[in-house]
Amino acid sequence: MSVAKKEIKRITTHVLHAMKEQGEKISMLTAYDYSMARILDDAGIDILLVGDSASNVMAGHETTLPITLEQMIYHAQSVIRAVERAFVVVDLPFGSYQGNSTKALNSAISIMKESGAHAVKLEGGAEIEESVRRILSAGVPVMGHLGLTPQSIYKFGTYSVRAREEAEAQKLKEDAKLLQEIGCFAIVLEKIPAVLGKEVAESLHIPVIGIGAGNGVDGQVLVVHDVLGITKDFNPRFLRRYLNLYETIKGAVETYISDIKTGDFPNEDEQY
Repeated sequence: MSVAKKEIKRITTHVLHAMKEQGEKISMLTAYDYSMARILDDAGIDILLVGDSASNVMAGHETTLPITLEQMIYHAQSVIRAVERAFVVVDLPFGSYQGNSTKALNSAISIMKESGAHAVKLEGGAEIEESVRRILSAGVPVMGHLGLTPQSIYKFGTYSVRAREEAEAQKLKEDAKLLQEIGCFAIVLEKIPAVLGKEVAESLHIPVIGIGAGNGVDGQVLVVHDVLGITKDFNPRFLRRYLNLYETIKGAVETYISDIKTGDFPNEDEQY
């Protein structure tokens, strides 16, 4: 007797909007490769972000700026192959959309066609309005990103909390409304005061995902390497580590090395 395969309800922009309306929090993590994405999808994550943070955690760069569009597509292809349920969003990398809406459109189309991803994410507000509009005009879903925008790190000069001052907070609120009005399906708010995050989330009808933006938003996103403790030197207040894989993996490898050195591995049962 054959066993019927369990029906998997895919996450879509419509599902995400419904989750906000119903008060169900949205879970989101980064993913950059097939093996990790498969685990996260199987665990039931709602959104996977193929983040330009791959520049940091996968390639070892100090900032997100060096990663290329081609590299982002490679990571996105790997993630998409693993996913059956999660909604996959891909960051447009630095230099692929700023100041040139035609280039932005071409970059977004390349990601969607070559990877099979479900949406793209751009950093910024009014200054990238034209690029966002062009991408949306092609039917590509866009997620916004406000607050701390890592691609602008050399402009800010620091990774400290954004929008503490009234003028910057007001601009962020205006940018959030603008992104909603022109058609973004969701917005990420990074490293801003919790009170502001709650205010923005309550003022919008689209989902607002926070990273260091408090608990008053509609969901949370973190870098999976930070959550699992694969990284060890990054310890912002907003991060909760659920494992310490750095030490666990390091210990396992040390044991493996020792077993080889002593001749314990492979034993008779591990040979042909």
